[in-house]
Amino acid sequence: MKPKALILFASGTNRDHDVSDALELAGAETTIYPVKYLRESNVDWSAYQMLIIPGGFSYADALGAGRLFALDLTAYFTGQVQNFLAAGKPVIGICNGFQALVKSGILPEMRMAGERQKATLTFNQSNHFECRWVTLKPVSQKCLWTQGLTALIDCPVAHGEGNFQVSDPGYAETLFQQDQVALLYTYPDGALADGKYPMNPNGSIRDIAGICNQQGNVLGLMPHPENNIFPYQTPDRANRPDHFGLPLFINGVRYASQS
Repeated sequence: MKPKALILFASGTNRDHDVSDALELAGAETTIYPVKYLRESNVDWSAYQMLIIPGGFSYADALGAGRLFALDLTAYFTGQVQNFLAAGKPVIGICNGFQALVKSGILPEMRMAGERQKATLTFNQSNHFECRWVTLKPVSQKCLWTQGLTALIDCPVAHGEGNFQVSDPGYAETLFQQDQVALLYTYPDGALADGKYPMNPNGSIRDIAGICNQQGNVLGLMPHPENNIFPYQTPDRANRPDHFGLPLFINGVRYASQS
């Protein structure tokens, strides 16, 4: 039986159908629910094996990108989200979804009330919106979404606040040591970007493009692998036909099917 993926939609979300296509191609069954409807209904979240927070500009990025979407997660859906996390079900937040996961305190690790936020996603170092193709290197074996992936992933970014930073520079090293850094920005040949623009499009510390929680089931990333799932989508398809994002979604769907 196909695992079911619950895709959250807020006003301004615009990548819900893109990620739905990627998940269905990977073997999942998807349902897109507006969060307004979920607040007012009795949808059984336990009937779903995957939780997806897609990209876009939720609530027009009011109060900061992902901030109000994060409040949805913490104010309206705390119990449902906590149950997903406790069950170890696959959760992914892409771009605006990553921002929501970080600002809600779900990533890099669950934050207790009053505890200081250890990481954030802030304005790009270039001080403008970045819309370009980048190359990602999957590095975490803890993260169920990237586990076993060896091929580079080419995909676009489209954000103004994608600069991943931490409150203490030493905490970035902790994330590496705990295998929570899931994806890195690289040159097209796989060499680390080393902070160089535009390979690292936003100035993220240590080229971090995506992180997971300590359990490894929750992934957040700024780039959009869901926008390179078919060979014809990449601008360099003649030379790099195998550097696409679908394997990441196949990993998530496979795990959901087996657990």
